Amino acid sequence: MRMTQLLAPTLRENPADAEVVSHQLLVRAGYIRRLANGVYNYLPLMWRVLRKVEQIVREEMDRAGAQELLMPILQPAEVWQASGRWDVYGELMMRVKDRHGREYGLAPTAEEVITDIATKEVRSYRQLPVNLYQIQTKYRDEIRPRFGLLRGREFIMKDAYSFHSSQDCLDREYQNMAETYTRIFERCGLETRQVRSDSGAIGGSVSHEYMVLTRIAPGEQESGENDVFFCDSCDYAANAERAESILPEANTTGDHAESTVLDTPNASTIEALERKFQLRPETILKTLIYIIDEKMPVMALIRGDLAVEEIKLLNAFAGNEIRMATEEEIIELIGDVKGYVGPYNLRAETLQKLKIIADRSVSGLKNFVMAINERGKHLVGANWGDAHLHEPQIKDADLRLAKIGDACAECKTGKLDMTRGIEVGNIFQLGTKYSGSMNATYTDEDGSEKPFIMGCYGIGVSRTAAAAIERFHDKAGIIWPMAIAPYQVIVVPVNVTDDTQMTLAQRLYDQLRTAGVEVVMDDRDERAGVKFKDADLIGFPIRITAGKKAAEGLLEVKLRDQDQAMDLPEAEVLAFVQRQIQEWRPALKDPQPAAV
Repeated sequence: MRMTQLLAPTLRENPADAEVVSHQLLVRAGYIRRLANGVYNYLPLMWRVLRKVEQIVREEMDRAGAQELLMPILQPAEVWQASGRWDVYGELMMRVKDRHGREYGLAPTAEEVITDIATKEVRSYRQLPVNLYQIQTKYRDEIRPRFGLLRGREFIMKDAYSFHSSQDCLDREYQNMAETYTRIFERCGLETRQVRSDSGAIGGSVSHEYMVLTRIAPGEQESGENDVFFCDSCDYAANAERAESILPEANTTGDHAESTVLDTPNASTIEALERKFQLRPETILKTLIYIIDEKMPVMALIRGDLAVEEIKLLNAFAGNEIRMATEEEIIELIGDVKGYVGPYNLRAETLQKLKIIADRSVSGLKNFVMAINERGKHLVGANWGDAHLHEPQIKDADLRLAKIGDACAECKTGKLDMTRGIEVGNIFQLGTKYSGSMNATYTDEDGSEKPFIMGCYGIGVSRTAAAAIERFHDKAGIIWPMAIAPYQVIVVPVNVTDDTQMTLAQRLYDQLRTAGVEVVMDDRDERAGVKFKDADLIGFPIRITAGKKAAEGLLEVKLRDQDQAMDLPEAEVLAFVQRQIQEWRPALKDPQPAAV
């Protein structure tokens, strides 16, 4: 491919709407262009990258014993209604009606359709286990699409689904997929970490995410979209939505032994109570009002020095969406007492609507401080069981956001640290969540009908490409891992009007192409500086320059991830390039046959 023919419209400035590095560089380097909010055109360079990621995924899934198929994007409402998720997914699903008024959804995932296939086509235990996958476009009607390909409304995903006759069989396939995922991301040049995760709307009891950690060492640029907590002594790792830790010890007995109302004007925050009235945060009952699924008001109680992890709270009520209540909603529910809300002396009609849930950290509070639904007033010396103090309906829940330095709940001796990460894959044990609700059964060996036991396994193809950029870039542009770079080499004649340079560059270009190397020749009549900047911005792993030493048969060879260049004779360049390509391939052992 020649640069004069390649559609790669590079830009010098970052687009105004691009917040993260991958979005900025993909636009600047001519990989993507925005069509609508959260919807992008994949230009030729991007499509080459995506096809490479897809091929790695396809090869490893096939080697692991999975079978590829293709399911429709347009899915009828009936199959989603059968599982009960048509309403659960809510506005995240893009919905359409045909000319007859029948409802459809644009698939964000395909558990319902694959379960329907299994119901009709897999009838006997003799056909199990089976693992079916597709690589397909998916849709989510994100409220606020952002971060380019990391959170769009349209994205490319590999989704796989396995069907089993026993939990042991599912456990083996779950491990098989875990090992397959590690191989896939290693082949893409990405180091990932398996972390415990929240199952969300997919459901299931066991789930893990594969995270590309974007802050690897102190001082490196930090990017990414998720907080990942990990133990410094064991292999425990979990995203912030799921992370658990041992509750930090603290003196949770307040300094006021008798129950007294204290005037606290202009002290509607924990920080103000601590600063103005010397009240210790760990002795304060923090109260927060949330709205779940736009209909359920929830009062969450937690110790004043701790923070609520909203997804944990959402999961406690099996909800789909959560947000903080507005001031208007608090006024309607409790009164004009924002900042002074507490589980104290609430109206009967309020208690009928409100769910009260308490984190386990509040059970040990004594003589504590709490707001009493009056502006400028707090109660000190409060204790559970006091008059007018409402007991929560749900007690000892885990609502707490873990913190750096917390003791690990797994090994009990290590401390939690945190980094940033980008989710590129996830695996779930679904059990009978879908087969049970959709009456998807097989005939077992004893002749009885039993529901399939299912697993689900996803990889974000377009997210993987974006995550690679978040991890591998510098001020000049993208640094692609060799395996997923759009092209492996760019040949740059400094002066296209110099016959010696052009002849040498053309000869090398032909040699590389003949040898199967993916190569671009920058044959544009541009200044050398422009060509070099574009090469670095696009991220070609190897740049070979025919310049002033072309008359001597020497070419300048530079690796994108290194600062120094070297001069090599023409006769040695092809072998050097082939060696670099080979060395970029991770040394992976052949997988064991898939367990059944």
